[in-house]
Amino acid sequence: MSGPPDIPAGALHAPHTQRNRDPILAVLRRALAQATAVLEVGCGSGEQAPYFAAALPHLRWLPTDADATPVGSATAWQEASPTGGVLPPVRLDAAAPDWPLPPGFAPDAIVSINMIHIAPFAACRGLLAGAGRLLPSGGVVYLYGPYRVGGAHTAPSNAAFDRSLRARDPEWGIRDLETVIDEAARNGMVHAETVEMPANNLSVVFRKA
Repeated sequence: MSGPPDIPAGALHAPHTQRNRDPILAVLRRALAQATAVLEVGCGSGEQAPYFAAALPHLRWLPTDADATPVGSATAWQEASPTGGVLPPVRLDAAAPDWPLPPGFAPDAIVSINMIHIAPFAACRGLLAGAGRLLPSGGVVYLYGPYRVGGAHTAPSNAAFDRSLRARDPEWGIRDLETVIDEAARNGMVHAETVEMPANNLSVVFRKA
């Protein structure tokens, strides 16, 4: 892991992105080995897209977020670290029934990092429904973040984090892994693997049946 980055004007910085990007990249190298076009849902600060795209040059990477501020931040990071693999970020609400994708962009993978617990569950449902609509057979969904497993938190720190999320917004909160797997299955997505990650997080990979 390198030191703190130079933050471009107009960009946000989330310190955890530097801590988690290499463990995430290790899973993405395998999960996205056959992918060509990645739709990132909930890009947050947007600083990970140029890093992943540079490390995975076979991919076209489209960062999106429901809000204008993260999209602006992702644009600033892209302009500061230009790579041909990252497309101009756009606004996209995962819970909406239609997603405004650029003409000619047909994703065969969807990546969402630290999003479904900091959003209403409708965003998770919408993400998986969108995967069912858009992805071809064999297409990949990669989700990263904390989960409850078997109805229980995997660490006391996750339980405390869950309480803080729900205090900020009752519709937010750490999701049950089994609920997410069931929701994916309703949209034609098969649970391929779950990988334990640092800081009590999980990488969860689905493939379109």
